[in-house]
Amino acid sequence: MQFIDLAAQYKHLKTKIDKRIQGVLDHGKYIMGPEVQELEEKLAEYVGVKHAITCANGTDALTLAMMVLNIEKGDAVFCPTFTFFATAEVIAYEGATPVFVDSDEATFNICPIDLERRIQTTIAEGRLVPRAIIAVDLFGLPANYPEIQKIANKYNLKLVEDAAQGFGGSINGKRAGSFGDIATTSFFPAKPLGCYGDGGAIFTNNDEYAELIKSYRVHGKGSDKYDNVRIGMNSRLDTIQAAILLEKLAEFPIELISRNKVADNYEATLSGNYKTPQVPEHYISSWAQYTLVSDNRDAAMAKYKEQGIPTMIYYGTCMHQQTAFSSVTYKDGDYPVAEMLSRSVFSIPMHPYF
Repeated sequence: MQFIDLAAQYKHLKTKIDKRIQGVLDHGKYIMGPEVQELEEKLAEYVGVKHAITCANGTDALTLAMMVLNIEKGDAVFCPTFTFFATAEVIAYEGATPVFVDSDEATFNICPIDLERRIQTTIAEGRLVPRAIIAVDLFGLPANYPEIQKIANKYNLKLVEDAAQGFGGSINGKRAGSFGDIATTSFFPAKPLGCYGDGGAIFTNNDEYAELIKSYRVHGKGSDKYDNVRIGMNSRLDTIQAAILLEKLAEFPIELISRNKVADNYEATLSGNYKTPQVPEHYISSWAQYTLVSDNRDAAMAKYKEQGIPTMIYYGTCMHQQTAFSSVTYKDGDYPVAEMLSRSVFSIPMHPYF
């Protein structure tokens, strides 16, 4: 059994994907070819925003968001401690300080109550300037954006949606990638919508942000690629990857239904033995991972291994426990829910091709 069966997906889409790739080979426009713009238009339409700008990977997407918001040294950016490293990494890369926030035990996502408490503490300390929140759609479930947006508005903070795992999820029909001031996603192969390499995208309704991102992703270009009006980076999505994603995006709504059927089956069969993921009313998850909570994780994973079923741990170390953030003064016990989750969660196979 495969944890994520990309081979089965390719077999299903082979004719269409191969045709798309051959089209790129025929026209030879491997960088910023026509498929890139076509994909950006279709991504924006699917998510329901004015602008979708592709880039080289999900980490670059977050970095570009930080650049557009002028995040810098002395700034505080609030993010969950229970997440993938890139969420906090991009904050530190800009010279700012990540202020970690505990998790909601039911959804695994950033806890709005603890978020506001951390913001108030940061303001009271006066050492850092609160600037932004990065909320993560962990394991495919959108964060509690109705509450998080209220908090962002109250404290005049920018809100970034890290939808690296959340593409396809929604709240009351509003799709992941459309929340906050800027949203980002990843097309890493294992993601709900993944390419055959690295890729990412940024979503926004802000025209100024969109133009800045388009410039930053190509070395800060102005009127042409040799007119550099700002310091940028090299972060373009390859045309071949865009071609592959176009066919995968066309199939994605069907796959999303299948993922949710798999999740429903897991809930029915596993809820008596483990704490299963909870999806609030009016939310839809894209199920990037199906994650269980066990009081005896090692034994549970060993049992699955005996049956030939692969398992993975996402994530065994919180951000405040990472060596890279040892200079930030946190200690074990500061984030009780996230620390409990890091000791007890494990994920089982999740994909639409069982």
